[in-house]
Amino acid sequence: DVQLVESGGGLVQAGESLRLSCAGSGFTADDYAIGWFRQAPGKEREAVSCIIMSSGSADYARSVRGRFTISTDYDKNTVYLQMNNLKLEDTAVYYCAAETMGLCPIPPWEWDYWGQGTPVTVSS
Repeated sequence: DVQLVESGGGLVQAGESLRLSCAGSGFTADDYAIGWFRQAPGKEREAVSCIIMSSGSADYARSVRGRFTISTDYDKNTVYLQMNNLKLEDTAVYYCAAETMGLCPIPPWEWDYWGQGTPVTVSS
């Protein structure tokens, strides 16, 4: 089975940066996509960014475009989310997810595997 492990969350002040990591294992599909999602308290899970591994094609939510960058290290089977100029509204638990058809962006309910999440708190 595919396993995803997120890391890199923490407490930062507004304007600072964090880099999240999503380490994956167990992939057997010819192509897949990795997505980052977040869920703030009392809110629904929302898409942040995703990337198709074969092409490197990426997508970003409007709210993070220009501040967040998704990237991959194929040798380490790891996908990163570089988050710059963090805002209070970026506070959430961040999850990575994998999809085994190489499709992105797609709704949260269509992703096949999920990590356990890593919390990000942005303070003023």
